[in-house]
Amino acid sequence: MNLGFVGLGAMGQLIVPRLMNAGHEVTGWNRSKEKAAKLIDAGMRWADTPRDVAARSDIVFSIVTDSKAVKAVALGPDGIVSGLRQGGIYIDMSTIEPDASREIAAEFAKAGSIMLDGPLSGSPVTVAAGNASVMIGGDEAAYERVKPVLLAIGPKVMHIGGNGLACQTKIAVNLLLMVEVIAFGEAVALAEKGGVKRDIVVDAILKSVAASPVLGYRGPFILDGKMPEVPLADVTLQQKDMILALNLGRTLGSPVPLAAAANEMMNACRGLGIDGNDFVVAHQVYRRLGGQQ
Repeated sequence: MNLGFVGLGAMGQLIVPRLMNAGHEVTGWNRSKEKAAKLIDAGMRWADTPRDVAARSDIVFSIVTDSKAVKAVALGPDGIVSGLRQGGIYIDMSTIEPDASREIAAEFAKAGSIMLDGPLSGSPVTVAAGNASVMIGGDEAAYERVKPVLLAIGPKVMHIGGNGLACQTKIAVNLLLMVEVIAFGEAVALAEKGGVKRDIVVDAILKSVAASPVLGYRGPFILDGKMPEVPLADVTLQQKDMILALNLGRTLGSPVPLAAAANEMMNACRGLGIDGNDFVVAHQVYRRLGGQQ
């Protein structure tokens, strides 16, 4: 198929090759063309605006920072909505507010096209390994049309419900992920304070019933010299998702006290100036609070 991709950041850089390797033609756009150089060399076609991407595509994907950025690429003067053909499908893979996603979907419906929210669950590690999952909110018939394409991104593809509900589910998943990783740092710091060597307690956790995929690849980051230079998700990015969870909890009247506690640890990371690291760095906050460094 002729596919479009808008937003060629860390995730886009990994998703586009998977789509091309599956035999699809991909046209891409990014605010800075320099980031697209490797993809262009690999065979991706370049377009000068999101509108041009949509005009050449049957299905257009986007993955950008927040709802403001989604509205800019989707609904702006040269946005996707103005280039997408009647009946064409737009899938936004960003993690944004459910209500914002529904508002954007309504504009596509007015134009005679279809928008699905399709947030990706997975880090660059899982995307590169082909283990990411995609959740889709919106028209179920449109979902069935795009499902074969989505399976080129990852093997776990599911229809959640109406527009915005995939975004809502992704926020809930990220809440769980963040609380789990923060609790991991708390547990390791506690064991260390009692005299257990860090590498030993990490190994014990990863061999215990508390182990999980996210701790399997992220947990070792807290060992000396193992923190990645390029974070999978730095403190600022992860805190953005926690604020989405806190706001959603307030809107729905659903308590999220563990999300609030995890968010405070992100504030502490920022206060200590270590927020440029992967958010598992919260382990260092626990150590300092416990007088270990």
